[in-house]
Amino acid sequence: MTKQLPIGIQTNGIKHTHADPIPSIDTRFAMVRESGVFDYVDKTPDSNEIAEFEKASEKYGLPVRCGGWFYVFGRDELLLKKNLETAKRLGSRDHNTQIMAYKEDGQLVSDQEVIEFYELALEHGERLGVRPCLEVHCNMWSEDFRRVETVGKLAEARGLTYCLTLDHSHVIFKIENPEEQEIFNIRGDVESGKLILDPFTDGSACKGWIDAGWVGHCHARSTVPNNPKNLDAVDEQGRHGRGIQYPFAPPAPGVYHSPWDPVQLESWKEVVRQLMTYHAHHDDSALGQISTEFIPNLDYGEGCRYSLFEQGVACASWMRETWNGIISSQPSEGHDAK
Repeated sequence: MTKQLPIGIQTNGIKHTHADPIPSIDTRFAMVRESGVFDYVDKTPDSNEIAEFEKASEKYGLPVRCGGWFYVFGRDELLLKKNLETAKRLGSRDHNTQIMAYKEDGQLVSDQEVIEFYELALEHGERLGVRPCLEVHCNMWSEDFRRVETVGKLAEARGLTYCLTLDHSHVIFKIENPEEQEIFNIRGDVESGKLILDPFTDGSACKGWIDAGWVGHCHARSTVPNNPKNLDAVDEQGRHGRGIQYPFAPPAPGVYHSPWDPVQLESWKEVVRQLMTYHAHHDDSALGQISTEFIPNLDYGEGCRYSLFEQGVACASWMRETWNGIISSQPSEGHDAK
């Protein structure tokens, strides 16, 4: 039996330009079904949307396979429980769990507090049949990439199964980006080689997390080394978005704010290849699925004039082709892949 790897889409990316209104829930499911490249949608809907998601999921034969939310330690434990219950109701298998870097008092969340929140998520998740996955993500505890392994080892020492959502766009855009490396003071370790961001270099952070068997879920949104800031949008202080999104497919002339070079995408693509190769060759791989996530937020695609949905379709098509190539190149015997 050929091993499967479902590919889906996060529903915030089921729209075209930033200026276009978000389509109705039914329309978004219809767009996904008509594209022919996605197996599911990824979303934790608001309470008033759950029934519509259930109806559209059944109508179009698209499961809500996973979802996610962000949480502040010490404030959002009840919200976590509520969202996991929503996941169970929708039949989701994974919940992308983002723990914000700072608590309400302004203090940095500690490794032990991350473990405490994760253990609570695991307890609720086991009862409900939903697996929490801690996301590697900017503005979260894990933006200090050095902590990801530290927390993983602490979790395993307590007998917990450590499961990550890998969104490596947050790693790739910091390559050759000293300004971004100053955040959480990783620049010194990057320059010394203690922390390796480049996936083509032995010992890279992403490859280490993959080879540890920790990746249970993946968000696919392309970025490039020293990714351009989002010049199409500014915050209240007039600062451009950080730039954690780069078109996967060539944008039409004048549509993207910066020069577009497909060669620059290779670092991001390499991590996808590494993850898929690991999954193909390990029966015990934790990876459940990959969701595209081209989104219209400030640090990503706010103000964009290219189609977020078409970028997701192009990315999913490439991932499906890449996965099929990896599977077809495997020997029929003598390996431990399914």
